[in-house]
Amino acid sequence: MRPLLPRGLRHRAAAAPVLAALLAATAGCADVEGLRNDGDLGTAHAPQTLWKNLHPEPPGPDEQPGAAAVVPGLPKAPGPSMRGVNALEVVRADVTAATRQDGGTGRLVDPRAVQRLALCTQSVDGGPKCPVRPPVLHDVTGNGREELITALDLDGRVSELRVYTVRDDGSITRILSRRGVLEGVEVAAEHLAVREPTSNPKKVSVADYVWDPEAGIMNLSELSLDECPTLKTGSTPCAASRG
Repeated sequence: MRPLLPRGLRHRAAAAPVLAALLAATAGCADVEGLRNDGDLGTAHAPQTLWKNLHPEPPGPDEQPGAAAVVPGLPKAPGPSMRGVNALEVVRADVTAATRQDGGTGRLVDPRAVQRLALCTQSVDGGPKCPVRPPVLHDVTGNGREELITALDLDGRVSELRVYTVRDDGSITRILSRRGVLEGVEVAAEHLAVREPTSNPKKVSVADYVWDPEAGIMNLSELSLDECPTLKTGSTPCAASRG
C-alpha cells in the first residue's frame, strides 16, 4: 500500500500530468513574458540595386525647376507683397524666360506652356479659355507678406504649379515650380501640400513644402501616402497617375 499524501500534495500530484500535457500542447508558443517561435520565416535578402553604375548628370545652374529665380522683364512690385501684381503677366514672363533657358527640353517648363498661354486674352483674368488658374494670395514664407500661388493647366490632367514672392528690392521671384497631376493643393501657415494620384487608385502621394530661408525657396519637407479623399465619401477612387 502506497503511503497517503497530505491533501494539498495529493491535489498537486494529480494536476502534474495535466500540466505536463498542457505544456506539451503549447510548445512553440509563449506566455505573455516569453518568446514566440513562429517557425522558419525564410531567408532575408538584401535589396538588389539595378543599373548601379549609371547615374544622371547633375543639373546645370539654370536647369533646376525648384531653384529660386527672379522673373525677368517685370516691373518692380507695387508693394512688399504680391498683392496688386497681375498674375497672368508674371506667369507669361516666367514661362517665356524658362522656355528660352531650357531650349525647349522641358526641364524648366513644359514645351506646351507657351501655346497654352496664347489662349489667354489681355483681360485681367485672361478670358474664359485662359489655362492659368485664379491666383491665390497666402503668406507661405512667414514674413507677413502674401505670396502668389497659381497654376498653368497644360491639358485636362497635367498642370504646372508656381509660387512667387517679392524680394526686399521689389523684384518678383519664383520660389516653387512643380509639374504634376494636382489632385489637390492645400495651404496652412507656412506649409503648402500637393496631393497627386499614384499607381494605386486607393492612395495619393502628399508632398509637403515649407519655406527654407537659407535656400530662398519652398523646399520639400515630407513625402507621404494618404487615402484617396474620394474613398471617404464613397465615390469613384482617384485615377492612377498617367503623367
